[in-house]
Amino acid sequence: MLNTALKMIRVFHDLTQKELAEKLGISKSYLSEIESGKKTPTLELLHQYSEAFDIPVSSIMFFSESLNKDVKTEKLRTFVSSKILALLNFIAERSGRSYAEE
Repeated sequence: MLNTALKMIRVFHDLTQKELAEKLGISKSYLSEIESGKKTPTLELLHQYSEAFDIPVSSIMFFSESLNKDVKTEKLRTFVSSKILALLNFIAERSGRSYAEE
């Protein structure tokens, strides 16, 4: 669920994959593969996320693990993820930001 957590962080900060890839110094296609779960981010890349979003790596990992806790089926994971994304969108809208999912 690390890929989902990283995508949620990007979406919450109202960044497209292209914008974040440029910020991290990686290709958009590599970022897309990470967010889709096809590739695993390196520790170095997690440190780049940490610096870019001012979030400790340990918090990113904790967030990722909490998304996977007590989840037994893919359907439930999808449901929970959609609710978290909806909550993040609500928070973003209240702060005057909006985002477009990719």
